[in-house]
Amino acid sequence: MKKLCTIMLAMLGFASVASAGGLMTNTNYHIAFDRMFARGATTEIDAAYSNPAGLAWGHEGWQLSINFQKPWQNRDIKLTTPAGEKKFKGEASAPIVPALFASYKKDRWALSTMIGIVGSGGYVEYKEGVPMFNALLGSTITSLTQQMNQSTQGFAPVVTPDQYDAEMKGKQYIYGGQVNFTYKFLDCLSAAVGIRANYYDGYYRGHVKANHSTIGNLASLSLDVDQKGWGFTPIISLAYHKGPLTLSARYEFRTKVNPKNETNSLAASLNSEQLIEDPLVQLVAAGALPATKAAEMAKAIKSKVESGLATYTAPYQDGAETRYDMPSLLSVAAGYEFTPKLRAALEYHFFDDKNAKMANDRQKTLSHGTHEILAGVEYDINKKFTISCGGQRTDYGITEEYQQNTSFACDSWSIGMGGAWNINEKMRLNASYFISIYSDNQKTTSYGIETYSRTNNVLGVGLDYKF
Repeated sequence: MKKLCTIMLAMLGFASVASAGGLMTNTNYHIAFDRMFARGATTEIDAAYSNPAGLAWGHEGWQLSINFQKPWQNRDIKLTTPAGEKKFKGEASAPIVPALFASYKKDRWALSTMIGIVGSGGYVEYKEGVPMFNALLGSTITSLTQQMNQSTQGFAPVVTPDQYDAEMKGKQYIYGGQVNFTYKFLDCLSAAVGIRANYYDGYYRGHVKANHSTIGNLASLSLDVDQKGWGFTPIISLAYHKGPLTLSARYEFRTKVNPKNETNSLAASLNSEQLIEDPLVQLVAAGALPATKAAEMAKAIKSKVESGLATYTAPYQDGAETRYDMPSLLSVAAGYEFTPKLRAALEYHFFDDKNAKMANDRQKTLSHGTHEILAGVEYDINKKFTISCGGQRTDYGITEEYQQNTSFACDSWSIGMGGAWNINEKMRLNASYFISIYSDNQKTTSYGIETYSRTNNVLGVGLDYKF
């Protein structure tokens, strides 16, 4: 029964669409990021997120930017056993993902804001379930019927499933709204403080059934849970800008996110009547067991099953809370303007995932927090058109223990490219495409070797406007 309920626990962690950033944090909001990546030293409108202090040297007056991205991804699991290989396909997607930026600068100070999906962000569906569901249901039923066999002096046969019916799907979004205040202390030095409000919105729907050709339904579980919660992120940043050189540092504090369950339905059951009561009836009929003793035995077995259910499904009852903290983030960047037309930047991110609470303290299984190195270059062909490209390396510190069927990560290289069209002096159109190339990751389980693989693509378009 413990294994059966473990499935229920796992169902609550498997919805996210990979994007740039850490395990629980996104960093790609503005299209300029998608086409260049290293934007930590920018002084343009996207600095409202990536370099708030840099807005001290930005456009005087109002700026506004609206951006739309379309990501799509596969999250597949290949199970290898002595009997062969089976691929479980996970289709992850999100609708058009918007982000809005705005800023106002006057002399030495600036105000700015950014609104977007700042964490997780997406939907995933496994139409055939995932390997652990079938394996755990099967082993749970076998273990229970063996226990029944011992209790009934050999009258209970060992029964195993011959058919599974499973489907899993889920969604996770963390919406964020950020406000910053920037002040230039010296002609070359500025600072900014800000705060971001984060709203977690997710749901998990799924079922798994193990069937037998003659007995019917042996075991089943189903889950329909919505989760909602809030968290707040203080942000500080510094920027140095002199001549062609810009240096910046930004720190986001850890955000405690503790969503509360709104449980619509939660059920896990075994068909105990035929597996328990029928053998006991046979013992009573044969005179080998008094009827009162058989009734006590059946009651004790059922009580043990119900106790196990109560213990392991308690975290997912209505009103229960599950931690999904967003880790602290340190970002440092350097940008250099080689000529009035050619600019380049280098950036480093550290997400302290090991000290950000996850469900069941899963963060402790990581070998280290997430390290990212980003680089990008941008070139103005003329006054109308700009092209850019960039790359990013992400190392999550993943271990075998961290990986789960329902929530796995793979280190990656990302490549982005795109351009901008200055429609007029006030309006700029940005377009981009980036792809993430993941390293496959393996885990050895009791039922075979699992190979985790991902693909990720993002198209984006956005419009900047200066008043």
